[in-house]
Amino acid sequence: MGILGASVGWNLSRHGAKVVFIDAGQPGEGVTNWSFSWVNASNKTARKSYFDLNVAGMTAHRELARAIGPDSWWYPSGHLRWADDPAAEAKLLETAELLADWDYRVEVSTGAEVRRRLEPALTMPGEVPVMFYPDEAWVHGRHLVGRLVGQALASGAEHRFGTAVCDIGTGADGSIRTVALSDGSSLDVNIVVNAAGPSASHVAGLIARHLPMRREPGVVTRIDCAHVPVHRAMHAPHIEIRPDGDASVVLHSREIDALIDTGEDPAELARLLHESARHVVPELGNSRIAQTRVSNRPIPADGFPSVGAVPSVPGYYEAVSHSGITLGPVIGRLLASEILSGKRDEMLADFRPERFPP
Repeated sequence: MGILGASVGWNLSRHGAKVVFIDAGQPGEGVTNWSFSWVNASNKTARKSYFDLNVAGMTAHRELARAIGPDSWWYPSGHLRWADDPAAEAKLLETAELLADWDYRVEVSTGAEVRRRLEPALTMPGEVPVMFYPDEAWVHGRHLVGRLVGQALASGAEHRFGTAVCDIGTGADGSIRTVALSDGSSLDVNIVVNAAGPSASHVAGLIARHLPMRREPGVVTRIDCAHVPVHRAMHAPHIEIRPDGDASVVLHSREIDALIDTGEDPAELARLLHESARHVVPELGNSRIAQTRVSNRPIPADGFPSVGAVPSVPGYYEAVSHSGITLGPVIGRLLASEILSGKRDEMLADFRPERFPP
């Protein structure tokens, strides 16, 4: 049960719907727990409607923090980004200008100013331009999912954790009727929300739907620190770094992801991530690699979310997306409203499941 399923279920349960969470694993321990977990819209400029949806996701996080309490999961400390070559630097500045035109807050500082005001532990050239996005955040995904699922259960929701969906039954009119589970049990239902992340295509196949997904694996490493020397998420050259509580830091790199399909051992990928991080934050040289995982990202084939009803199968809905950490709260709210009212929100118009042919 990841952030999207938890968000939809929480929103449904708080409006009185009967909800059953189903997960082959445990809440928040899948891809949600192995994500960079960066809440942002600055990296979502490929399509204005997608940018707007992510901005709405950021707003929904702030509203959610007020509703359920921010402790242990919500860290609105901003985000830093800089580059080490002229072409990449020019691209970052161009993107910052576009975002400012879209009324998205960005501050351009120098490396020296960032070290003085925000992150004294960083090593970077004093004159390098650094983008600071003050409204961005990072999230402890597992803690957030646990909070949402816990509150939903307290409101009367049920759960079937450690049990997989193995079949979805439909009636003579093609509408959803039953869900069969791997423990041999069966549930009578009239709604199914497919929020199965990397397994969403398999679940869609149970109703003979083709949901094309990209294969895009990523590797994330956690390192243990006696003292966490950074205060916010950042994209440094060749490495992404963020805090992960009081004694841990999360590392990721698209450049290291590119080595996954070469067959490189995950332990070596973790070492490379750690080595890159030490160049940016020398204090991390004293830290220890604790955990590493390679996971497939849940990305529909065109790179955009698939959210909403599939008209050909009444009662079947999808909530499948990359950037689930940013989008979870807003998709949860919009999809729950659609399920309960039957009304489609225009914010999701570009991301409807029916854009993928049967």
